[in-house]
Amino acid sequence: MPSPVPTPASVSTDPLALYVHWPFCVSKCPYCDFNSHVREQVDADAWRDALLADLRHEAALTSGRALSSIFFGGGTPSLMPPALVAALIDAATQYWPPVPDLEITLEANPSSVEAARFADLAGAGVNRVSLGLQALKDEALHFLGRAHDVAEGLAALDVAQSVFQRVNFDLIYARPGQSESDWAAELTRGLSFGTDHLSLYQLTIEPGTRFATLVAQGELVPADSDHAATLYEQTQEMTAAAGIPAYEISNHARPGQESRHNLTYWRYGDYAGIGPGAHGRRLGMATLRHRKPENWMSAVRRNEHGLQREEKLAPQDRAREALLMGLRLAEGVDLERIARLSGLAESDLVDAKALGQLSGYGLVSKRGRVLRVEPAGMLLLDAILPEIVAV
Repeated sequence: MPSPVPTPASVSTDPLALYVHWPFCVSKCPYCDFNSHVREQVDADAWRDALLADLRHEAALTSGRALSSIFFGGGTPSLMPPALVAALIDAATQYWPPVPDLEITLEANPSSVEAARFADLAGAGVNRVSLGLQALKDEALHFLGRAHDVAEGLAALDVAQSVFQRVNFDLIYARPGQSESDWAAELTRGLSFGTDHLSLYQLTIEPGTRFATLVAQGELVPADSDHAATLYEQTQEMTAAAGIPAYEISNHARPGQESRHNLTYWRYGDYAGIGPGAHGRRLGMATLRHRKPENWMSAVRRNEHGLQREEKLAPQDRAREALLMGLRLAEGVDLERIARLSGLAESDLVDAKALGQLSGYGLVSKRGRVLRVEPAGMLLLDAILPEIVAV
């Protein structure tokens, strides 16, 4: 049982979320930021003790708050020992009283090795899983650098749906050479599996990745912006018709099945981040843990936490972050709340002239204190945000 934590002077009673970052991977992939952290084995006991110490530090600073969700992410968290997952859940729910029907999510690759562990992870307390299917065509999975094929991925999905209460999986579209009919067929198949949540991302070419190198060498031609926009609109129409509309620019869910953990980020709520490389936001502070596992572990031994940096966010930074995150949501943002969180005047948050112009085009709207990007504007979100965010 965790030892008691001191009760600090509290400045917030809102629920907070917990993010646990497990840095280790078992194989390399073009999307993983931790390719240098591939491990076949780890010392589970040492990691349990260190993660529990890191958790206790955050709990000591946020005592009295309710716990709204737990998310296990990072490298390959589905290969965490179930006993470690259970220990972290037990400690977290003793430090912070959990809300009813606490959401506990774990990211997983859809491999047979990981699927074999799903029942044990569900037994440890995980009730939601997010599967990285990414595509429903073998040639696309090969292009994306994934180790699984479609058959293995769908077998893992079947297992996940049989043991977890809630299941999400992701697909990547706007891949090179993907036509409207190709994507329609693939998305139709994805919708047929009956999950209540889908994450549907357009392929983006990130600097420093294998894809960026191939583009620079002329060996890969990304989808042009007009075609990508067409596929985006097609995605919105098909998911809405299936009863799984977009509630965030890339995330779709049946009403009531939205990711509660991710909503904490997008609504700019507090979350404690523990484990190597984990970010956090709590009580107006930005926190960052040491990224390299060995450095994080040394810091925990030395300080009983893995923090590398902790800094108070300026009012403008808080307001900007809240706007940039919240305007991704279909519900938009409450400007009065952001003004209260940041201490800035509501009139200082948004460029009134740009808002008026973009409203005239039907791209954004402001009704009362709620500002939202309209569906037509989501296609242009990256261009709209710098125009209307004034802080």
